[in-house]
Amino acid sequence: MIYFISDIHLGFHNRQTDKILEDKLIQFLGTIKQNETLIIVGDLFDYWFDYQKVIPSNYYRTLTKLQELRKNKVEIIYLIGNHDFGHFKFFSEELDIEPIEKDFEIELIGKKFYLSHGDGKSYNDNGYKALKLILRNKLAQRMYRWLHPDFGIWLASGSSRKSRHYTDTKDYGTRDGLKDFAFRKIDEGFDYVVMGHRHKLEMLKYKNGIYINLGTWLSKPVYGVFDGNQFQIIDISDSQD
Repeated sequence: MIYFISDIHLGFHNRQTDKILEDKLIQFLGTIKQNETLIIVGDLFDYWFDYQKVIPSNYYRTLTKLQELRKNKVEIIYLIGNHDFGHFKFFSEELDIEPIEKDFEIELIGKKFYLSHGDGKSYNDNGYKALKLILRNKLAQRMYRWLHPDFGIWLASGSSRKSRHYTDTKDYGTRDGLKDFAFRKIDEGFDYVVMGHRHKLEMLKYKNGIYINLGTWLSKPVYGVFDGNQFQIIDISDSQD
């Protein structure tokens, strides 16, 4: 089985509420079996920034579970999103998970998948595209690590919330840039295009392919699963009853 999750945004809520969300995530991760595959399509965390020897402490249960999956020979493909891009060495060196900064193409059980978090693909979003170049710049990130970790992680958390306010209130127009992008990829020959970012859960058939947006766990925790024949979106609440 191939499992897909996106936009969990751990760290968005107050700590008590966040633990409840994390419990659901950890319970779901515990259902993934040896030699299966987990694909994270960005924004696992509402903010992430790791230093040479410091990582955000609130996520240790999730990090431990991911490490357990890797030791159990679960393949984990992790595309970073616009909230959890501040990776340095921890995931690659300690968890054996290499964060992927760009869109990703892969064949899974004989089908062609195009994976993308989706940020920067909305129309009328040039401001974010310019900001992304700065935030993802390695020199800028190196300089940011000169800040004390407590202050740096606090600042990253605050910036994340401001980013969401900007995204939620901005008028992107009537056309859906993510959907149009996905349809172009299907025209190029991809069977499935899987994205997140938009926080709008949907699965649309288009010609010979399917576009899936995994929505967000902030409103409806779901995961996608592909068995080689069909792609399904499953409500976490239904799977954990």
